[in-house]
Amino acid sequence: MNLAASMQERFKGTLTELMGMEFTDVTPEKVVAGMTVRKDLCTIGDNLHGGAIMAFADTLGAVVAILNMPQDARTTTIESKTNFIRGAPLGTRITGESVQVHKGRTTVVCQTTIRSEAGKLVALVTQTQLVIPGAIAS
Repeated sequence: MNLAASMQERFKGTLTELMGMEFTDVTPEKVVAGMTVRKDLCTIGDNLHGGAIMAFADTLGAVVAILNMPQDARTTTIESKTNFIRGAPLGTRITGESVQVHKGRTTVVCQTTIRSEAGKLVALVTQTQLVIPGAIAS
């Protein structure tokens, strides 16, 4: 099973699956996923909710951290900053790409770009993941 399929399986039954995230390219250097903007993920104005954008990016960054830390460690987000650039209207598809910008002993920092299907920047997210050593991930 490739890493994208493995991550898809690992996130079954979680918010990731509920939101409809689909991992398409997963390596320790880069994680890419797509998602269709559904009505239940939107604001009253039929644009993807900011919280949904943040959850999408947080998941991508977490996967980057998981792939760049010791096997017996866990991770959790300790900081996240989102710049919202433009809306993602109902019915469109977004793509997120997360890359590691720092890999330390206790933290991994990721930057995630989220784009519309037309390639327009929707959001830019920088997050810091804490690496918790010696704790078996569930």
